[in-house]
Amino acid sequence: MIGCETETEKRLEHTTWSHYGGSPDQSKFFESPSITKSNVSEMQMLWSYPSGDDRFYFFSPIIVDSTMYVLGKNSSLIAIHARTGEELWIHTDLPGITRRGINYWESEDKKDKRLLFTLNNSIQAINADTGKSILDFGTEGYVDLREGLDRDPTSVTRIQSMMPGVIYDDLLILGSAPGEAYFSPPGHIRAYNVVTGTLEWTFHTIPHPGEYGYDTWPKDAYKYVGGANVWSEISVDSERGIAYLPIGSPTYDYYGADRLGSNLFANSLVAVNARTGERIWHYQTVHHDLWDYDLSPAPQLLTVDKDGKKVDAVAIATKHGFVFVFDRVTGESLFPIEEKPFPKSQMPGEESWPTQPITSLPSFTRHEVTKENLNPFFSDSLRHDWLQRLDSAKTGLYVPPSDQYETIMMPGALGGANYGNTAADPENGIMYIQTQEYASTYRLSKVEPINKELTLNDVDKVKSLYSSSCISCHGPNMEGGAGPSLKNIGHHMFYSEFRNTVINGKGVMPGLVHVDEASLKALFQFLGVIQNAGILDAAMRR
Repeated sequence: MIGCETETEKRLEHTTWSHYGGSPDQSKFFESPSITKSNVSEMQMLWSYPSGDDRFYFFSPIIVDSTMYVLGKNSSLIAIHARTGEELWIHTDLPGITRRGINYWESEDKKDKRLLFTLNNSIQAINADTGKSILDFGTEGYVDLREGLDRDPTSVTRIQSMMPGVIYDDLLILGSAPGEAYFSPPGHIRAYNVVTGTLEWTFHTIPHPGEYGYDTWPKDAYKYVGGANVWSEISVDSERGIAYLPIGSPTYDYYGADRLGSNLFANSLVAVNARTGERIWHYQTVHHDLWDYDLSPAPQLLTVDKDGKKVDAVAIATKHGFVFVFDRVTGESLFPIEEKPFPKSQMPGEESWPTQPITSLPSFTRHEVTKENLNPFFSDSLRHDWLQRLDSAKTGLYVPPSDQYETIMMPGALGGANYGNTAADPENGIMYIQTQEYASTYRLSKVEPINKELTLNDVDKVKSLYSSSCISCHGPNMEGGAGPSLKNIGHHMFYSEFRNTVINGKGVMPGLVHVDEASLKALFQFLGVIQNAGILDAAMRR
């Protein structure tokens, strides 16, 4: 059944900011009769609250009734009276909490009010009135996000999304950020009961046997391919009970010989029943992605005029500069889309998809880097270098990466419409897009396997490094503690990614800039060599 809402109800939805993005539709639209064009210049600061940590400038506060919830010093959640700035409570020491925001939920009688958030691969809940942890949520206050992914949970080192997810009724619908390396876990979308923490439904973004889209992958891909995740904003039509999922790229980003096919539901806008997770319709914006063109901005729900009729639509902007607009209920495209041919990959084992969908709506960014459109403020030497690179490189929309030449993509993986780059005035049918003309350069190269033989000298290096720098967070047996488990991490991470994490840090983990290369390689080798566990245990006991 399709429900309808009154104009008054629609307007009220955008007069508060109790969800990330303002409301479940992620429109970032706020309407206030007391703030107008004529008086906005007269606004004055009434109070301020020192957060104490500039790292949280990107955290999105929410306001419920007269209480604002923010993130502050020492990874603390803080409740503040929105009219006075008075601190109501503070829940300290939450290192690893979702960086972008949190969720608020209340029961119909308003007796149960909760803040829900992810922290170090878990979901947790605290009482919104008192700031105290709710220990009957999940198992002793935790829901382990590594469970339920059809992979060994100990092999999942990263699944927590940087985004808070979205609340629909008594469900928390949640995406993930599993990483982009070979053997990263899958990005299945999951919904959890906000009271019990029970997993209520799962939408397999990499379909299992018998499911729609399974035949767009190799037959065993669901066992080993990762990614195809929603790492950004999920939008919900609350009245109709439809969640719109902007799904990202599958692993590995730039070479897909192990995932031949169009790869549903990667790079797809998928409408699902928000109560059950059942697919209603989908549209794939990139087939067999080789460019990391995942869908990252929020799908925008707006009402548009089409052929003299008002149509409730959903619009998605892409990294590669296009806007696709669909009927919100049926998934029918409101503007023509044509499958056009593009260059074939020359990489051994790779089979790029022969066509890609191009909408009739104009692109909002350029698609190639030329000598004419180089930055006019380049120095003479930098311009000369780029002119030489362009002579040998290939550039243009959907040029497949290669090991024979450099590929310059415009926009690149960080360009176009990315995370947080869309908003809407829903009732007036206006979509706002912030675009970034940010190119990426690619050249593939073969990664040689690391030598798996460890000498006693290697083991001594591992013992010294681990004991001095790692044991306090990752535990004496590498099984985790304050930090995640490191068991078998060498099986699903490239050395370059491992090295970058250790040297530069990640999340609450500081960078270990003092580590020498030999010790770092020895540790990485060990983490991928199960048969040497006894050697390390013996070394640790010495």
